[in-house]
Amino acid sequence: MQATIGFFSFSEVTDPRAHRAYNEWHQLDHMPEQYSIPGVAHGQRWVATPACQAARAVVAPWAEGAHYLTLYLMGPPVEDTLAAFAALARTLHDRDRFFAPRRSHLSGPFDIAARTAAERVRVSPGVVPLRPHLGVYTVVEERASGIPPVDLDVLVDLPGVAGAWVFVATPWPHAAGWRPGDRRITLCYLDAPVLETAGALAALVTGPRSPFGGPVAFAGPFETITPWQWDWFDDQPGPPARP
Repeated sequence: MQATIGFFSFSEVTDPRAHRAYNEWHQLDHMPEQYSIPGVAHGQRWVATPACQAARAVVAPWAEGAHYLTLYLMGPPVEDTLAAFAALARTLHDRDRFFAPRRSHLSGPFDIAARTAAERVRVSPGVVPLRPHLGVYTVVEERASGIPPVDLDVLVDLPGVAGAWVFVATPWPHAAGWRPGDRRITLCYLDAPVLETAGALAALVTGPRSPFGGPVAFAGPFETITPWQWDWFDDQPGPPARP
């Protein structure tokens, strides 16, 4: 897969009754349309179910409301791809093909800095995102400039971690409105029950032998989304009735 950057978005659905509508829009309309851009190699979105939210080991205030994590893997020419990505967003918005009750808490392009795969999975590190998985464990570090590399071998030695990719924020000329900050994001791709694997990863991230060198702002699991199975938040209460 010819990808050199990842575009991330940590998103919150601001109307608790709108999760099904959001998933229908994103999975059946918005994400497929991104493949009209030649440089978009792969896209996927994961959900922080209520159980995943409860399993977060670290959560900074900016991430508390994040229900979903989206990642687009993009290839060269990166400048053209990002410009087309931003232009398509404007076009879809103008055509009323955007979803209003949502908020992105962290978004923007990140360079792919490192990749690895667990030896047991046999596939090469570069195709790990294409291998079926049950979810991802996500670690976001702040003030990422100059910190030591992530020890990926420690991560893939854990049962249930099929591979890991590391992304480092880099400013781009078309980044108006994007907020990657000075951050590093590590995705662990999970092929065992997400919450079970999350427990071991949480203990590693917060323990004395953590493979991460920067201040951790977020560490928690997201589950892979199955089309049309969007019922995780169906029991969420709506806004109070007006008197």
